[in-house]
Amino acid sequence: MADEDRTRAGSRAGDEPPDGPATHRPRAATTGGGLRRLVRARRRRRWAVEGVAVLTCLVALVTYLVTRSGPDAGDATGRGDNVPAGAARPTGFPGAGGRTDDAGPATPGLRPRQRPPSPEPTPSTSPPARPPASPGEPVLSVSRAEVPAEVDLTAVGTRDWMHWGLNGGTSTVRKRSGSGEIVDGGGAGRRVGWDGNQEVVSWRDGTSQRSASGSPNGVYTCGAGNGFHLAVAGSGELRTVQIYAGTWMARGRLDARLSTGGPARTVRLEDPYTSQSAQFTVRFRLPKGARLVLTWTVEKVFTEHCGNVGLQAVALR
Repeated sequence: MADEDRTRAGSRAGDEPPDGPATHRPRAATTGGGLRRLVRARRRRRWAVEGVAVLTCLVALVTYLVTRSGPDAGDATGRGDNVPAGAARPTGFPGAGGRTDDAGPATPGLRPRQRPPSPEPTPSTSPPARPPASPGEPVLSVSRAEVPAEVDLTAVGTRDWMHWGLNGGTSTVRKRSGSGEIVDGGGAGRRVGWDGNQEVVSWRDGTSQRSASGSPNGVYTCGAGNGFHLAVAGSGELRTVQIYAGTWMARGRLDARLSTGGPARTVRLEDPYTSQSAQFTVRFRLPKGARLVLTWTVEKVFTEHCGNVGLQAVALR
């Protein structure tokens, strides 16, 4: 029995491998995992080296570009041989050193801070100035300006003048001993007297009212298409007409033409919200028997409540 037990024990002992118990067998698997970790570590080191190399190349490229765009080659201060000692090099864009001219678009083939040669001058294409009008030739021009705070009709109307509205919508005053060349031709719409003009007029040589001082009176007429028709007789000489007029919540249109035909002029005055006044200056020349024809009318209204044009005075010299 003891021998049999020893025999069985020897058999079980002979079944075990010579390297030791079964719990120590996975050595081969452990060795393979270590190799894989080693490979991954080497791969990471290679990537790190390549990254450092790429970064080094980028730094070198940036340094090169900065060096190319920096100061010209020269001494240690960055000053070229053609810059005097102690002189500061201009900074910023061209023109920052005191030049105000524009270099224009870049031209291929030019180095920095070079300018293309100036082009050859080209002949002027503007039309030649119109020669002065010959004596007797019809002339017509119209301009607009602000009305002075006070107008002296005696002074500006040395040849003739006319005023409206002193005593109502049908009231007129003329220059005593004037030339009579200013003609009131009527006009569409009912004239209404008005004593609230922003500018005032005065005179000392009137008839039927000999004198007036600081009069704000005038007349107006409401509605699109209504207004005043005036005329001034020609004398063969260059004459100047001053028209003192205004609008209230309307657009006024002044048309000037010559009865003989030829040039015509139009000037507008507009205020959609309140009143506005103007001094229109008309310069003309016509032979005797011909007339300067003026119409001052409402072209457009901006209110249903009597958008209008107004008239204070006309003076001729």
